[in-house]
Amino acid sequence: MELTSEQELIQQTVREVVENEVREGVHEADESQTFPEDVWDELADLDLTGLTVPEEYGGMDVDEITYSIVNEELAYGHLAVATALSVHCLATSCIREFGTDDHREEWLPEMVSGRPVGAFALSEPDAGSNPAEMTTEAKLDEGAGEYVINGKKQWITNGERAGVVVLFAKTDRDDPNTVTQFLVPKDTDGVEVGKKEDKLGLRASDTTTLIFDDVRIPAENRLTEVGSGLKAAFSILTGGRIAIASQAVGVAQAALDAATAYANEREQFGQPIIEHQAIGHKLADMQTDVQAARLLTRDAARKNEDGVDPTAAAMAKYFASEAAVDVANEAVQVHGGYGYTKDFDVERYYRDAKITTIYEGTSEIQKKIIARDLKSN
Repeated sequence: MELTSEQELIQQTVREVVENEVREGVHEADESQTFPEDVWDELADLDLTGLTVPEEYGGMDVDEITYSIVNEELAYGHLAVATALSVHCLATSCIREFGTDDHREEWLPEMVSGRPVGAFALSEPDAGSNPAEMTTEAKLDEGAGEYVINGKKQWITNGERAGVVVLFAKTDRDDPNTVTQFLVPKDTDGVEVGKKEDKLGLRASDTTTLIFDDVRIPAENRLTEVGSGLKAAFSILTGGRIAIASQAVGVAQAALDAATAYANEREQFGQPIIEHQAIGHKLADMQTDVQAARLLTRDAARKNEDGVDPTAAAMAKYFASEAAVDVANEAVQVHGGYGYTKDFDVERYYRDAKITTIYEGTSEIQKKIIARDLKSN
């Protein structure tokens, strides 16, 4: 799938940022579980924090394929950075799609500048794959003209860093048809950052619990009609899943490149190991998986330009994320014992790749979406 000259220019720009800014310090950020704020500021300087924001608010308002390319390139350098940006863009997309003109004018220009960082709070400890089971409640206090929010959200990317949270809550805790979307400034009284997760991979990305204890927000901070929250979430998450598929491709490409370079340099039995059929064929399978995942992902992005296509997004995320795990696994194998040490990047790719099969809908949920489409046909 050929890119336009503008898409190629953005790809090259992001690639240079990755090479010169993003990759530097990746190991230290992973070890210390600290997000590289200097990299975030660099992304903001390039307006990449406004990828999904209309131009009238200072954003880039890029097409779906360009958005996919940016996610792939950033993930090639550091998945934690790509994940933070994609979640920030979920928040800006919600404000763009469902907010009022006042919401857009108040929040989007500043979010394009990189601050405040956005978070997207849907999952809960007992409501992951089925968000309709959430218990967080936003009860309307009509006399005060405010919603009072109580509940807990889990697995929140940018949980510590965020300045604004797109929150999903029921207006009636006992009615699953009342899920609604709200805009909650992070510094509102009663919002508390809970446990920061100690994760297998994606360690530089802050993933936390958010606790809402009698949090009061103006009624005007409701983004969707009462009961329309889940439909809105699934609409936005379709694009989000294409972003995760793109990130999976980026991690897989990085693992493939590392394994190929090592196989060309490492010698055993008097020749580079790439010349041994077992290794050469392994790399051939990896290359095929990466390219297939990329094509499937860009096809989903193209289809999403014409309207939300949950099945195409599900197929892309399912295939690309599983391919990333397989390719990273084989990259470790190509490196042998060295691949099992922190001296080589493939160890991190292996740990990072797994999360792409889980967040924003597990592989099992993606297969359910695909199967449901087959059933309807």
